[in-house]
Order: sequence, then C-alpha cells, then structure tokens
Amino acid sequence: MVESTRTAPTAATAAEVPSVREASGDLTVVDPRDGTLVGRLPAATAADVDAALDRARRARAQWARTPAAERGAALRTIARVLRDNEENLARLNSRETGRPLAEAREGVEAGAGTLEQYAEIGPLHRGRSLVGDWSATDVMVAEPRGVVVALTPWNDPVAVSCGLVGAALATGNTVVYKASERAPHTGALFAEIVAAGLPQGVLTGLTGGGEVGVALAEDPRADVVAHVGSTAAGASIRAATARTGAKALLENGGNDPLVVDADVDPVWAAEQAALGSFANSGQICTSVERIYVHRAVADRFVEALVEQAARRVPESAAAGEIAMGPLVDRRHREAVHAHVEQAVQAGATCLIGGEMPGGLSAYYPATVLTGCTDGMAVMREETFGPVAPVQVVDGFDQGLAEAVRDRYGLAATVLTASMEHAQRACRELPVGTVKVNAVFGGAPGGAAQPRGASGQGFGYGPELMDEMTTVKVLHMGLPKQLG
Repeated sequence: MVESTRTAPTAATAAEVPSVREASGDLTVVDPRDGTLVGRLPAATAADVDAALDRARRARAQWARTPAAERGAALRTIARVLRDNEENLARLNSRETGRPLAEAREGVEAGAGTLEQYAEIGPLHRGRSLVGDWSATDVMVAEPRGVVVALTPWNDPVAVSCGLVGAALATGNTVVYKASERAPHTGALFAEIVAAGLPQGVLTGLTGGGEVGVALAEDPRADVVAHVGSTAAGASIRAATARTGAKALLENGGNDPLVVDADVDPVWAAEQAALGSFANSGQICTSVERIYVHRAVADRFVEALVEQAARRVPESAAAGEIAMGPLVDRRHREAVHAHVEQAVQAGATCLIGGEMPGGLSAYYPATVLTGCTDGMAVMREETFGPVAPVQVVDGFDQGLAEAVRDRYGLAATVLTASMEHAQRACRELPVGTVKVNAVFGGAPGGAAQPRGASGQGFGYGPELMDEMTTVKVLHMGLPKQLG
C-alpha cells in the first residue's frame, strides 16, 4: 500500500497567480520561471492527519522489532528506486522551485547516498556496557523513540528528506512525513517511493500547508518533531513540543558570515564568496549571508565579486556563464528585494543587480552591495536570496567580532592563511559548523548542531541517529537461589 496523497500534475497556460495558493482544500503550484501551472494537490484534512498518526502508532512496535539489518536492506532498496526515479524527482523539483535541473539531480543523488549511509551504520548504532559489581551487568540500550513527524523544506527537498527520514527509519521509528507546500509534488512522489519499500504504516506522506504541519506538531502522538525550515515555524514547534513532551529537532535558518583575511588571494576569495552567496540562487541554509573583508584586499575582492555576479544569468549555457534559477516564488522575491532596498536607502551601494525583472518570472539577479552596516536587514537577518552584502573591516579582529555578533548559529566561513586566525575562528564563533577556506563541503556522514535562533539537535550522521533514539539502562544482578 502506498500511503500518500499525490495526484498527477496537470498542465496549464501562464496565469498571474501566486506560486502556491490554497483554495477549496487544494494546493496550486506554479512554475516560478513563467507562472505556468505545475499541478494541484489535495491538502490533507484533519481526518487524514488523525489517520496517519494512528497508522504510525500501530506500526511502530513491529518496525522497532524488525532487525536493524533488515531495516538497512529496505533503505538500500529505496535508495536504488530513488535513483531510478531521479529524472522524475529532479524535474518536479525544478518546476516547483525553479532550481536548475542539474542541481536538482545532484540533490536526488545526495539523498540516495544518505539513505545508503544509514543502511550501513544503522545496524552498528551504539550501545555500551558499564562495569560495576562483579556479579551484575549494566547495559545501555538505544531504543527508537516511536513516531517521528518529519517536516521538510523546499530548497533541497529530496536530500533533506532522506536525512531525516533515513535516520528515523534506520533506528526503528515510524514516520509521518509532510513536505513543504512549495514542493508538494516532489514530496509526494518521494513519499510514494519510500512507503512502497516499507511495511504498511511505517511511513505515511501528507500534503498540505502550514496548518497541516501545526496539527502534526501539536499532536501528543508524535514522539519527535523534526523540522527544517523557517525560524518562525521552528519557534512555534518548540512551543508545541514543550506542551506535548515530544523531542524537537530543528534547523531553522541562519545568517552565516564569511570573513576574508588580508593574506588570501582576493580573486579566489571572491569566487568562494560568489559560490556561497549565489548557489541555488542563495536559497541554501548555509548560504553566505554577510561578508566581512579586510581593507587590505577589499578593492580587488569587490571587483572580482562583481565579475562573478555578472556571470550568473538565467538558465544560460553560454561559455563562461553560470546558470542561475529563479527564486522559489514572487512573494519570496519581494522579501529579498525589500532587504536590498532597505540597505540602499540606509546608505549601501548596489554595484550590480538589485532590480526586479518584469514578467511572471520570480528571477532575481545576483546582487552585490557595499558600504553595508550592522543596522541593515541584509546583515542581521537571513535574506535567503542571491545577495552578497559586503562590509569592509580594518582587521581580522574586527571581522571576527562582527561575525560573532548575531542571534543565529548555523555556520560560518573564514578564508585565511593564518593557523592562529583559523583556530581563533573555530573557538570563538558560536555556530554549529566552522568552515576554513571552503564555503561548502564536508565528509559524508558529517553532522551539524545549530545553535541560537538556528535551531537545536544534530542533523545527519550517527549523531542524528542518537537524536532519533532514547536510552534505556538495564541493570542485571544475580538472584538468590532457593536452598
């Protein structure tokens, strides 16, 4: 039984409609490139939410008893089917969110790889014994928490879903899964594929907007609520789980800084900054959101950063150019542009970009701002668009101090040739991940633990499996025998 609410996307001509609209219980999604209809899906009702949680509760005991090696085998099979459906998933992702097709394919491949990692490490998930009295044994055993509600984002829907769902399933939990209403077709197909490879009730997919996510997060039948998305939604989930007693795992945005030291090649540093600021149109949780560049290299750095921005063009394949898709929808584009306008009105200079194209597309150009200061929204809030705001600093100490002053705590990058500066950055930046001399990257199976307004709990890796389990301590002594 495939437990999801997906229906086939339907075609339509371009229309002046929002990218996601809820009407008569349906989600209507349009392509942010041109406003053409991607499709309509029915939103889950209160009865659907109730039934999904009941199915998950009924299935949890048997799935928890399933040997870890068998659960791993199921994940390996699901990973293979995801790869078989890579093109379908990538095209849905691209149409719903505007993500370039090549990047969407990479997301599916990354997700399949994550499932395979959990298939391997699931059977090895930790427990330990404690030495006490010679006649007794203490054993700490990891057990599944029960029902995991997984609420996933639109910006990398398959890869992120595989992380949360894979860790939950590998450790013996059942899952109720809801994808973002901005990528519901991608999420629904993902749910179908995963559910088809599992016993009935182990994973149920639901489609809907924020109200469905709220209903799931507030239900006391959920033992874990795992959410990747906005800071506001994360705060709501924290409050809900405080009432129900469920564990909250949250990755909720960031305002990641990039500090450029005086002793690095400014052209290379600009390439790193452009990658961090403009990849996926700036719609990555760990995108570079604010840049602090040493005055000694600032002029050449900014010049090269503008050159990099000029190479980013809409869906182009010309030599020397880099394809950049639109933002997820025009509503989000308006929010990004508002940050840019506010910065310019407050004294920043826009060197390239910063203009809203006409037509139905949600495209926004790669934008470079200089003269930025602490009070500007582009420096203090998550813009989540292809905007590179630059502040020139007089030294590494000032750059690091500015990077530290922030309510978010997801990640940060430092470009430096100084081992001392790299060590200081690692120690002083209050974030889950510090990257030295590379804005992206990381070993397979690596984990991150956001802080502050960016969330709580580990994401990915063996540590996420720890989050999905609870520990029972078993003390076994010897009985006193008769006679």
